[in-house]
Amino acid sequence: MSGVEDAAAGVLGVDLHLEQAAVGSRRAALTEALREAVRSGRLAPGTRLPPYRSLAADLGVARNTAADAYAELVAEGWLTARQGSGTLVADRVAAPAPGPARTAAPPPPPYDLVQGKPDPGAFPRGAWLAAARRALTAAPHEAFGIGDPRGRVELRLALSAYLARVRGVRTDPDRIVVCSGAAHALRLLARVVGAGPWAVEAYGLPFHRGLLAEAGVGTLPVTVDGDGARVAEIPSGAAAVLLTPAHQFPTGGPLHPERRAGVLEWARRSGGLVVEDDYDGEFRYDRRPVGAVQGLDPERTVLVGSVSKSLSPVLRIGWMCLPAALVDDVVAAKGEREPYSSATDQLTLAELLASGGYDRHVRRMRRRHRGRRDRLTAALAERVPGVRVTGISAGLHAVLELPPGTEPAALAAAARHGVAVEALSSYRHPDAPGPAHRDGLVVGYATPPERLYGAALSALCAALAESVGGLPGGATAEAAPPGPWFPPPSGSR
Repeated sequence: MSGVEDAAAGVLGVDLHLEQAAVGSRRAALTEALREAVRSGRLAPGTRLPPYRSLAADLGVARNTAADAYAELVAEGWLTARQGSGTLVADRVAAPAPGPARTAAPPPPPYDLVQGKPDPGAFPRGAWLAAARRALTAAPHEAFGIGDPRGRVELRLALSAYLARVRGVRTDPDRIVVCSGAAHALRLLARVVGAGPWAVEAYGLPFHRGLLAEAGVGTLPVTVDGDGARVAEIPSGAAAVLLTPAHQFPTGGPLHPERRAGVLEWARRSGGLVVEDDYDGEFRYDRRPVGAVQGLDPERTVLVGSVSKSLSPVLRIGWMCLPAALVDDVVAAKGEREPYSSATDQLTLAELLASGGYDRHVRRMRRRHRGRRDRLTAALAERVPGVRVTGISAGLHAVLELPPGTEPAALAAAARHGVAVEALSSYRHPDAPGPAHRDGLVVGYATPPERLYGAALSALCAALAESVGGLPGGATAEAAPPGPWFPPPSGSR
């Protein structure tokens, strides 16, 4: 009996448990048990039933008894039977009566411009499938058993070579731990580093702050300006500092070289750890490549990365490049096998990296994202002059500066026009020093399919024109000076 037949037979055996107390023939009891299973919805329309011989053997009844029960229910219309298709529950049988009415979830907006989500249609299915075939063909048998908690060695080898070449990372496979995404990495690090507070950028993901809070780790905000985080403000008592040096999230721009040196000097002086979220390090458009801070001091820096934006978040593959002293503690914190990423996905990604397929995909997506970014800035310059656009030299989103006090109106107008965007104020740390937040929108340009992107831009511009109106001047790009949005770079980096 197939797996489907086994499952179906198990359901029928439970139904026929009532047969012991039933009055009448075994055929009548079996027929009524089947009829009730279909009527109640336990056997849904289209469910394939086991062959009558298998059913008879499982229930300890004569084959003719099972065959006659099937035949009677086919004649009544409860079941259907066709040569070669087996016996199925008929589609025309009414479904169970609905339960209490539930409030319907509101439909999602037609235009999704929320940051951080790649277009699902851009996933390289052909390249991934070809890499999976090669990887699974070459994989040793032990790859399908209980694996190394650090992750598949094939992936760690491929990552060490790729990150060294593309991001200037200095590591080796034994110091890489594969995890199920950047959030998983932060959870593990929070457990290992200890309960001392972490310094974080004053603008960053609330999700990350909440994740640290769940682990009992407090956060201390550090001011962000045009040169990134003001690392001179990091408290000496912080256990770690979480930064986005390649492209400050969400405001944009790399961490200034003097501040890179400064944060490492803080780590050496205080004994703290630098946690580098390598956010958007691969998607750059108008600037030279920026190396990872980790390459400057691998023993005081943890580099965290993932494929959630370059490939897909559903793959659940991330990694940490760790100081040697932290590897064993992180592996111990990882614990049981449930949080591990799929070994087959790890093998496939390793093959994609080693074969150059990942590089080709990133270059292709870089061209696509740059084109989308250019269309966004051009549409804003034409239709909503005066809305300043920043954070666009890299990444998958832009930040739109709005006149003071207009952020709520812009969000409401966007919702009316069917556009999902986020407020810049939602990324500001609640304890951030300085004046109140600047008004703005965080606009992602990676998610909409190509056929909807033009309409999404039109709807966004209409919402902005309605809420803030046409302002003097023109929409400007990142080449312009930092302006008044964030504090200007300080003299001490």
